[in-house]
Amino acid sequence: MLDGSFMTERQLASRVLRARWVWTLVVALIVATAWWLLSDSKSNVAKGPPAGFVSAVPVKTEVARIEDLDIYLKGLGTVTAFNTVTVRSRVQGEIVAVQFKEGEQVKAGDLLAQIDPRSFQVSLSQAQGVLQQDQAQYENAKRDLERYKKLRKQDSIAPQLLDTQQALVQKFEGLIKSDQAAVDNARLQLDHTRITAPIAGRLGLRRVDAGNLVVANDPQGVVVITQTQPISVVFTLAESDLPAVRQPMIAGQILQVDAYDRADQIRLAQGTLVTVDNQIDVTTGTIKLKAQFSNENDALFPNQFVNVRMKVRTDKDVLTVPAGALQQGNQGAFLYVILADDTAAVRQVKVGARSADRVAILDGLAAGDRVVLEGTDRLRAGAKVRVIGAQGAPASASTSAPGPAGKPAK
Repeated sequence: MLDGSFMTERQLASRVLRARWVWTLVVALIVATAWWLLSDSKSNVAKGPPAGFVSAVPVKTEVARIEDLDIYLKGLGTVTAFNTVTVRSRVQGEIVAVQFKEGEQVKAGDLLAQIDPRSFQVSLSQAQGVLQQDQAQYENAKRDLERYKKLRKQDSIAPQLLDTQQALVQKFEGLIKSDQAAVDNARLQLDHTRITAPIAGRLGLRRVDAGNLVVANDPQGVVVITQTQPISVVFTLAESDLPAVRQPMIAGQILQVDAYDRADQIRLAQGTLVTVDNQIDVTTGTIKLKAQFSNENDALFPNQFVNVRMKVRTDKDVLTVPAGALQQGNQGAFLYVILADDTAAVRQVKVGARSADRVAILDGLAAGDRVVLEGTDRLRAGAKVRVIGAQGAPASASTSAPGPAGKPAK
């Protein structure tokens, strides 16, 4: 019993000693880690900027300049064909040949399809035969009438006989006119067996094939032709823009109209304004306008959606800045201007006309002033700035060929 108790106390003493060493090691590690972190933070503080240092705000600027500003009105439009014709057969018969390819351009008078003409040729020959018979009887009646006139002068026949012969001649004259009309109608029906293009334009999809029997004025028709050269665009503008359109039209000016794609990035065609609708749509407060385009390259397609820009005037020698530099606040429009000491200042401005990515400034700014184009989100009055990029670079799009308006990312 004594030996067992003695061994147990020795084991307990050994465990307590090991535990003390473990805790001593843990405390030493903690102290070392704390000392290292403290020394690292001190070194970082020593390497940091001095007290009171404020970093400059990076900005992109552009110089306000005086230039001619083309004023454009923008609207949404739909391309419409100048003429759309459903080509139908005027007679009944079997189509023996289709002479066109789908989607091709045709001229007025081009042969599109041929109907079997044999029955119509027979009808024409029959009408010509009746006409020839009546003409022969008419010539004979006229000769008899001449003889009766001579005999009547000799008092050899009764007056009634001469009058009857004159009436017979007039009857044959009427028959000949009727027969000639029948011949003309038969010839016209024969001509209608040749289905031709009534207008120049682009063909649609074929609706009948050779061998089919068609009837006169079938609603389905043979093919649809749309006239695409020239072509028109119907677009809308706000009623407030109507005076800007009417004034140059009354003065006899021809307004230029540009058609852009759905994304409003690529100019598809250039044309002119044709007319303005005679009333304003009261439900939308807009008015319809129609422009004409030559469409020589077939860039415009019927029923296509386009963005329209119409040049209404040119303001000469106006002070302009990029539209993206203009800011709006509680007191109205303002700009951030970079002073000579590279600090920012706020300028309240009076805004004039806009055109694409340029805007006219009527008051509050001078030519040559540097305005902030990008970086305004971190900018305050009096803040130091660091100009990046090419200072005073020209605008991204010329006012003569405007691009889509939009504020650059800050």
